[in-house]
Amino acid sequence: MLRERFPEFCNSPSPPTEVKMEESVPLEMDNHVLDKEDGSYDNTDATFSDDEEELNNKGKKREFRFHQLKETYIDEPADITPFVDQLDEALKERVLQLQKGSDTETHCEVMQEIVDLILEEDFDSEQMSTLASCLAELFKSHFRGDVLPEEITEESLEESVCKPVCLIFRNLCQMQEDNSGFSVLLDLLAELYQKQPKIGYHLLYYLKASKAAAGKMSLYESFAQATALGDLHTCLMMDMKACQEDDVRLLCYLTPSIYSEFPDETLRSGELLNMIVAVIDSAQLQELLCHVMTGNLVMFRKDSVLNILIQSLDWETFEQYSTWQLFLAHSIPLETIIPILQHLKYKEHPEALSCLLLQLRREKPSEEMVKMVLSRPYNQEDQFTTSILRHWTAKHDDLLGEHIKALLIKNNNMPRKRQSLRSSSSKLAQLTLEQMLEHLDSLRLNLSNTKNNCDLAEMLGEPVGGRCPGDCSSGLSGDNSLYVSSSFSFWRHSRADMDNLGGK
Repeated sequence: MLRERFPEFCNSPSPPTEVKMEESVPLEMDNHVLDKEDGSYDNTDATFSDDEEELNNKGKKREFRFHQLKETYIDEPADITPFVDQLDEALKERVLQLQKGSDTETHCEVMQEIVDLILEEDFDSEQMSTLASCLAELFKSHFRGDVLPEEITEESLEESVCKPVCLIFRNLCQMQEDNSGFSVLLDLLAELYQKQPKIGYHLLYYLKASKAAAGKMSLYESFAQATALGDLHTCLMMDMKACQEDDVRLLCYLTPSIYSEFPDETLRSGELLNMIVAVIDSAQLQELLCHVMTGNLVMFRKDSVLNILIQSLDWETFEQYSTWQLFLAHSIPLETIIPILQHLKYKEHPEALSCLLLQLRREKPSEEMVKMVLSRPYNQEDQFTTSILRHWTAKHDDLLGEHIKALLIKNNNMPRKRQSLRSSSSKLAQLTLEQMLEHLDSLRLNLSNTKNNCDLAEMLGEPVGGRCPGDCSSGLSGDNSLYVSSSFSFWRHSRADMDNLGGK
């Protein structure tokens, strides 16, 4: 009966047959065009299962890196007709040779002839803008794609700067600044810069990569002043931004020389640092760290590092961590930037607090460090101050005790009058006796809950009995450690009594 009513379940399974897809449905995906010659979508190249991807990548470290989208260009013949007729016959002839020729060596020879023509005394400077328009159009393919060779060697670097436009750079490097032709070539570069802004970072690359430009990086400053911008800082930031958008590898390659050659423009600039950390990956970060450690790169100095770190608090998480990694690779004393603690809120700045916490644990506490740590507003959820005090208590209890006692005494003896608010630090550093005692009480509770109990009262020199002798309701009254411990004891027992009353 079963066989009669349900034959499809009782028949032996048929051998698998190959299923052919007559035509697949075109798929539209954001920012992706799936295009095949036959107009169909080849599903063999796509993987939609996360489980399958995890299985294939099992045991491999996944690396999330910044990948630039490469633009696809279609080379079209350069149209210089509107400009070429405005040139004199000698220049027009050379420009047309550039348009017709395709050999790089020939282009370089013709370009050198053009440079020689504009260096002649009878050259009409009114043709400079027209010539720049022609050259920008003819050499537009030179400004596409990666500039830096895949494998960096002396030979590959020299080969990469053998382009016709580099002939202008080379001639500038060979001239003295007081030479009349020097300013003429700078004017040509300035005109080219208006037509093709990428020439700015190409000049930076040439000055670093070419042997003919060794020691000539200051030439870029002359170029910046010759442009319509007329300002080194603005020009440098614009060129590095253009480089960041086009070629991150080149940006990292240029970074050491840019920081070393133009320290006044770079070491105070959070803008440039943010350009770098916004696009580098972990490998490029490690490369920059190595440059710092070997002395080839200095990205921070004492007089500006605090301001830059404060600026970085608004950046993305990886950008902030990269910034702190680069800072910690320098030999700048931590006390230089410890005032940043006053700007950090535990819910808004976890990146900076984490890096500071790990670095502070490696330091011996100074009085200034302890002051800044205790200056943080007390909040039961914010464990930063308690954590570092707990660590210092275990490693440097005597030194920490001396600093805390000194701060308590100074704070108690400070006249109760309006303090000067001249500096931002004085506005922020509102260290009060109650605030310090709240942090110490939090530390006491933390110590009492650990097996390796360090007696905080003993560290502060609390008298036997634990009670404040006499009337301590007014706090400390002199430069005496007995009063320090007594004040803390009074605070602790008063808090306990208030908690008990609240519990009832």
